This record gives sequence, C-alpha cells and structure tokens, in this order.
Amino acid sequence: MDPLYLLLLGVVVVIGGIVWLRLHPFVALLAAALAVAVLTPAATLERNLLAQQKSPAEARARSEDPVGTRLAAKFGSACGNLGLLIALASVVGACLLHSGGAERIVRSALRTFGERRAPAVLAFSGLILGVPVFFDTVFLLLIPIARALAARTGRDYLLYVLAIAVGTTMTHSLVPPTPGPLFAATTLKVDVGLMMLAGLALSALTATCGLAYAAWANRRWPTPLRAVSGDAANLASPTAAFRDEDLPPLALALAPIVLPVLLISGETFSDLGLLPASLVPAASLLGHPNIALALAAGISLLTLATRPGLGADQVRRHVQSALADGGTILLITAAGGVFGGCLQDTGVGERLKEVAQAYSVGVLPLAFIVTALVRVAQGSATVAMVTSVGIVGPLAAPETLGCHPVYLALTIGCASKLVPWMNDSGFWVLSRSAGLSERETLRTMSVMFALMGVLGFLIILAAARLLPLV
Repeated sequence: MDPLYLLLLGVVVVIGGIVWLRLHPFVALLAAALAVAVLTPAATLERNLLAQQKSPAEARARSEDPVGTRLAAKFGSACGNLGLLIALASVVGACLLHSGGAERIVRSALRTFGERRAPAVLAFSGLILGVPVFFDTVFLLLIPIARALAARTGRDYLLYVLAIAVGTTMTHSLVPPTPGPLFAATTLKVDVGLMMLAGLALSALTATCGLAYAAWANRRWPTPLRAVSGDAANLASPTAAFRDEDLPPLALALAPIVLPVLLISGETFSDLGLLPASLVPAASLLGHPNIALALAAGISLLTLATRPGLGADQVRRHVQSALADGGTILLITAAGGVFGGCLQDTGVGERLKEVAQAYSVGVLPLAFIVTALVRVAQGSATVAMVTSVGIVGPLAAPETLGCHPVYLALTIGCASKLVPWMNDSGFWVLSRSAGLSERETLRTMSVMFALMGVLGFLIILAAARLLPLV
C-alpha cells in the first residue's frame, strides 16, 4: 500500500477521533498508530529497517515482530526520552505558581518598568513564565493583573489581555521543556540547549509583532472591562491576595526558570568548543536536561515548602496534582511518538520527499502546511506538533533540508499557532476569563496568533538561507 494512503488514514483517525468522536487525544493517536501498524506490510518494514543501516538479520527479525510488540517498543522509547523531563517541568510549573514565584516576577517587573509599559511587561512575563508553565495556567495567573490595571487606568483592557497571550503562546510551542517543542527537538535530534536558545530568540521577535497587532486591535475595537462569570476569574491567581512581603525573593523566583536555560546552554557551548577545557566535565554533567530540570525542581520545591502558611500536606497535594497533569501530557506525547514511529515504518518520509521534489515544494514549507492543517482541524498545538513530527521527521537530515534540523523543529512550532478557534481550549480560556465574545476572540487572539506564526516562519526561512548551520 502506498505510504501516502497510510498517512491519510492515520491523520483521518486522529482528527476524526478528536473532533467528531470526542476521543481523548491519547486514544485517538494510539488508534491511528494501531491502524497504520496493522496495514504496513512486513516487507515494507524490512526495507525501511535496511535503509536505516540495520543488518539483514535484524531487519528480518524486527519486521516479523507482532504489532503489539512494535507499539510497546515505540511507546517505551518515547517515555524514556521524555518522561522525566515532562514530570520535572510539571513540578517546576506548579511550584512556581503556588509558591508565589510567578506573582513575584510579575509584580517586580511592573514595579520596575511602570504601568505605562504594562503591555510589554505582561508580554515579557508571559514569555518567561511560558517556559515551565502551560499556556492556560499562565493566562489564568495573569488575567487578574490585566483586569486590575484596566480598572485603575480606565482603558486598554483588550491590549492588556492580548499582551498576556503574546509571550506565552510562542514559548509554549518553541521552547523546551514544554511537551511540543521538547518532543520535536528529541525526535528530530536537535540539541535541547540549541532549541531553547533559538526558540527564545524567535519567541521574542514574534512577540514584537504580536504586541503591535494587539495595540492596533485595541485602537480598532476598544473594549471596556467586563464582569465575567464562573470560577475562572476568581480562582485564576492563587497568589493574587498575597502580601508583597510573603512572596519569595525575585532571584529565588527566577532561579527555576533561568538555571536550566543556563545549564543546558552551557552544555551546548561545551559541545561547540566555546568553554574552557576545565569546565567541560561540569558542563556535561549539570547541562544534561534531566539534571538541569531536577535542580530546577529542587529549588522550586524548596521555595514552595518555605511559603508562609503552607503546610506539608498542601505541598504534597500541589506536587501530586502537578504530576497527575504531567502524566496526562506524557501519555499524549508518547502516543504521538508511537504514531510517528509507525508512520516512519511505512516509508512515508521518502514518499513525501518524492512528492516535494516533483512539485518543487521545500521541506520547511511542507512541514508548515501539514502542521497548520492538523492544528486547525483538531485544535491542540501539542497534538499538531507531535503528529507533524511523525510525518515529516524522516526528512530532517541536513542533506535533505539544506539546513540544520532546528529550523524544521521551529517551523513546526510556528505552524502550530495557525489558527486557534472554537475547538481549542486556549480559545475558551481567553474568551471566558477575559469576558470576550467568540467573534471578538476570533478577530483578536486568533488573527494575532496566526500573524505571529507566519512571521516566525518567514524569519526561519531567512535564517535557514543566511545561516544554515551545516
């Protein structure tokens, strides 16, 4: 069977399962993997294993493995690569939120730069907090501050709301250890430190575009501060009522975010020969993503445990809740890895390469289109990223791309911003917690995210041409 037919079948199962049957993404991705694996002939598996430089004996033996064995092996591989990182990142995010560290970062930034620069401060805060904390959580954390600023100034409510989303959304899809970019980096064999640095730089550039659109939309559709119903606005920030003196010091609040970036980047610089020889062993030890995130989790746990008025049972509950959330994300991400691995077994990478060459479509534009279509169809940026990585991952070799695979990972992240609408949970979080109608959210947040994603892709194309890194 033509690998493109198997690809189409897998995508239909994923999108149909999530959109029409309302299946959990884990179930839909696993069902798609099972369908593709069952329909992939053993001869095709053997041929693709030989193309991966496996010995004839190993290729023959692995091609005859039962479908269940192949699925389990791919699931175990994905969990082995990502499980510890996702769990530790979940702990860091929860501790940052409940210790008051996130609130300290925002308050300090507003105090330093003033209310006049509040949109930029909110965008920058979202960009920083979006590294260890998921988009929905960061937005609900910061929306009370936007509402308080609008009540105080009597204007610019829409600008404050969109500014929060500007920074958070891009780091969510471009900067590890959030699951989407982490999965893309590990699967495409991109150094995690390089992915973090490149993702942060691209997030900052696209945030500038997003803020400009937010300012224009605020002038075009001035929106008053509105009452909102439900618990979202009331429970948005667990530290909003904290006295300033009860919040942790700024350095301690920033440490779980800054430390892993510095340590992982240090290992990257070591690999590039940019560190003194005496520092290389320490950089290699501390710069491994698992070690760097473990140190960050330790600091964040200490910060949470020393929060005034918080008992050991509450700390335990916060950590348990974080690990439960991280487990759900890990299951979805690992199922995406299984689906992607089964697609790669079909030889779809070579077929896509043939199609791209026949129609003169580059790999980066192809990845952008595929990811955007999956995102629009089923709503989740993370699912879109892991699905697209499985489809275009076999084309990640520099000789095929003509540039470093980090550009492919960033392209997939940018494409996952197109276009959030009613099937996206983030759409409803912003709409309901900010008091915006569906139409208002579509013409503001949805358009803004799409513009940022397109701009990011154009920047990637220019960088890949001028600085291919190969």
